[in-house]
Amino acid sequence: MTVMQLGVLFGAIVLSVLVVWFFFFSEKTGARLVVSSGVQEANIVVKGGYTPDVLVVKAGQPVRLNFNRQETASCSEMVLFPDFNKSAKLPTSETVSLEFTPDKPGEYDFQCQMGMLHGKLIVE
Repeated sequence: MTVMQLGVLFGAIVLSVLVVWFFFFSEKTGARLVVSSGVQEANIVVKGGYTPDVLVVKAGQPVRLNFNRQETASCSEMVLFPDFNKSAKLPTSETVSLEFTPDKPGEYDFQCQMGMLHGKLIVE
């Protein structure tokens, strides 16, 4: 192998490691929900994923999540919160609210019906 080929190989390995770290091992900070009239509330945009995708709430207080789907992909037609037995259909260009009260601290995943879009609810 030439020096140039070794350089390219080394660069590809470093870049691959950085991509894997970013998507699987980097720590994501959560968005703390704003309390309004006794309800923790957040607006979530659905477009190729959930933004924000990590939400931090307090246990024992009601949560209202307002989902606004800005795409037509069939995967994002529904959001599921299996740990809370909650789900909602998300029509395109409409805001749909989902309300529940998380009682126990922990980390709870939410996703689309196909399991391709993911988010996390952190209850403190």
